[in-house]
Amino acid sequence: MSCQELTELVTEYLEGTLPAGDHERFEQHLETCPRCQTYLEQMRQTIRMLGRLPAETISPEARGQLRAAFRGWTRPD
Repeated sequence: MSCQELTELVTEYLEGTLPAGDHERFEQHLETCPRCQTYLEQMRQTIRMLGRLPAETISPEARGQLRAAFRGWTRPD
C-alpha cells in the first residue's frame, strides 16, 4: 500500500469499516512508514479535539470544497 492509498482509506480505518484485506495492508504499511504513523495520529487527535460536526451545519458549498481539497491532497515528500 502506498502513502496516498493509506490517506484515502484512513477514515474507513478509523471507523472500523475497512475490509479485512485492506485493513491488513493498511497496518502493514504503518509498521514501516513513520510519516503515515504521524498522519494517523494527527487524524486521531483532530477527531478527539473536534469531535464530529453534524452534517447539517456544513453548507453544501463548503462540503463540496472540503471533499475536493481532500481528494486532491498529496503528502509532501
